[in-house]
Amino acid sequence: MEIDKYFDSVTWAEIKALANTQETPFVVVHLETIKKKYQELHQCFPFAKIYYAVKANPAVEIIRLLSDLGCYFDIASIYELDRVLGEGVTPERVSFGNTIKKAKDVRAFYEKGVRLFATDSEQDLENIAREAPGSKIYVRVITEGGETSDWPLSRKFGCHTDKAMDLLILARDLGLQPYGVSFHVGSQQHDIGVWDGALSKVHSIFTRMKLEGISLKMINIGGGFPARYISEVNDIPTYSEDILRFIKDDFDDELPEIILEPGRSLVGESGVIVTEVVLTSRKAKNDLNRWVFTDIGKFSGMIETLGEAIKYPLYTEKKGETEEVIIAGPTCDSMDILYEEYKYELPLDLAAGDRLYWFATGAYTTSYSSVEFNGFPALKAYYL
Repeated sequence: MEIDKYFDSVTWAEIKALANTQETPFVVVHLETIKKKYQELHQCFPFAKIYYAVKANPAVEIIRLLSDLGCYFDIASIYELDRVLGEGVTPERVSFGNTIKKAKDVRAFYEKGVRLFATDSEQDLENIAREAPGSKIYVRVITEGGETSDWPLSRKFGCHTDKAMDLLILARDLGLQPYGVSFHVGSQQHDIGVWDGALSKVHSIFTRMKLEGISLKMINIGGGFPARYISEVNDIPTYSEDILRFIKDDFDDELPEIILEPGRSLVGESGVIVTEVVLTSRKAKNDLNRWVFTDIGKFSGMIETLGEAIKYPLYTEKKGETEEVIIAGPTCDSMDILYEEYKYELPLDLAAGDRLYWFATGAYTTSYSSVEFNGFPALKAYYL
């Protein structure tokens, strides 16, 4: 694995210096990397508002950094809202982007000043109309892309085009402001062309709504921009060049407000999880498969290894001849196997006490880490 794909030598030395003083497992997050990612996104989409998906990593250090840079925030719960507002973010820079929410939480958001809400169902829309009267709403539509993203997001969220149009009309009739349409093509989306199909669908909704006397103002194109894991991916400028062309093709000079909701692409590459080998073993005398058990697993930050969907770059300072291994976590749960089908190659002399470094682990690790499953504490995090 090439470290310089992720960090220069000075940054890596800083990370290692901190790591050498701490007990595993933990994650080190490099804030300057996040800053550079934000600035790159802002340069590539200069007229868009960037709403950071707080669920990717809700650390106050990240919230403060992005707030100072002028970022907006996509919020999934009242708990995230309180954390963001607690760091001085004003409610005008917040969107309640979760379509599944309690009426009392809608009311709490409204009372705290939030006026922008996502929806995809009648009941949720009625709750917003009752608890957050006059607010702006945007309807999330279902799009294609599940086959080409590593972490699909289409089945649980969103609605089909005909339903979306009905909801926008209902929003108007309920005294809300039908403001826009959103979609998400799936996290870690490899096919840029998926945005083309989604934007065409959105354009048809904009056009049909005009016939109903509704002038929509905003498109939320979600996240989906990739972080760099094991597989090669296109860079953000490549994504933006095509996506901006798709928007221009559909909307010409009548460009609506554009919102992005990046999470993984902003913070993913900033993190390094440091783990320790607990033991290695084989299940039979002549077993060709060696198991490597580490002190981190699915339940302590590596849940995105479910289905081996996300394959993190893995580094060890041990050198020498390697062999394919199965990697598993430390808990008393047979599901706690990180990689069995995809075979990482690790040194033959890797032993208990040796350290493994998992790169690009800044997103969806601390936020997915359980509290006290098998008594293990939540994943520790340090911010440089």
